[in-house]
Amino acid sequence: MKDQDCIQFLQWALPRLHMRWPGFRKVRRQVCRRIRRRLDDLGLADVDAYRRYLEDHAAEWTMLDRLCRVTISRFYRDKETFRFLAGEVLPELARGTIARDNRTLKCWSAGCGSGEEPFTLALLWKLNLQPEFPDLELQIIASDSDPISIRRAGEALYSASSVKDLPADWREAAFVEVDENYSLKPAFTTSVEFRCHDLRNTVPRGPFDLVLCRNLAFTYWDLERQVEVAEKISGVLTPGGALVVGAHETIPAEVAGFVFWDAGKGIYRRSAGYS
Repeated sequence: MKDQDCIQFLQWALPRLHMRWPGFRKVRRQVCRRIRRRLDDLGLADVDAYRRYLEDHAAEWTMLDRLCRVTISRFYRDKETFRFLAGEVLPELARGTIARDNRTLKCWSAGCGSGEEPFTLALLWKLNLQPEFPDLELQIIASDSDPISIRRAGEALYSASSVKDLPADWREAAFVEVDENYSLKPAFTTSVEFRCHDLRNTVPRGPFDLVLCRNLAFTYWDLERQVEVAEKISGVLTPGGALVVGAHETIPAEVAGFVFWDAGKGIYRRSAGYS
């Protein structure tokens, strides 16, 4: 399958899945490889034949939706974002939690993949901030629509390339090397609960002080779905709480109730007076 053939197919198919082509432009090869394998499985000659197959078999759209999941993740991705979380956002949220006489700082990692993001947050808290807030517990709900990714996250076993961006002292403190892979120690996994569900359909029960929804809805999904997701997140985020999107993402202007905490890092605050 030629690259241009796949591009034309995606430009036709993605809008029907409430997705947007510009988000896939740089990562299309991952999706195109999956589509090529699907054509082989179905015994179809090319994407034109697959297009006709989709038009005749409505259930195949669910399969195509799965093929369009982009799975690119690693620990400490966008390190400046995590540094800002450690230096400003989490301490302020922690102080606000304590002021409300709560003892649990609640977070949600949406589209968590194989667990790199929520585990990075757990490491950051345990190794950097826990001494400052010894009586405060961090609780993370991590969700993804892909059951295979959730299973891998539960195993907490990662390749060297996945952890290469972590500070060396974090790797030494938090991981055990196993056959050239890195196994996360149980002390750093207990604060994270993994759940398999699709952000487009349901959200976990809040409220949450911090929500991370990075490099997912606001890159790959169309405007209508982006607005729906942002409004769902707003509904489970505490007033004054933080929403972190990708460093190159923004939430739609149509969504009320958010102000920038740091625009360059994709961090928003839910307006305290908005309900």
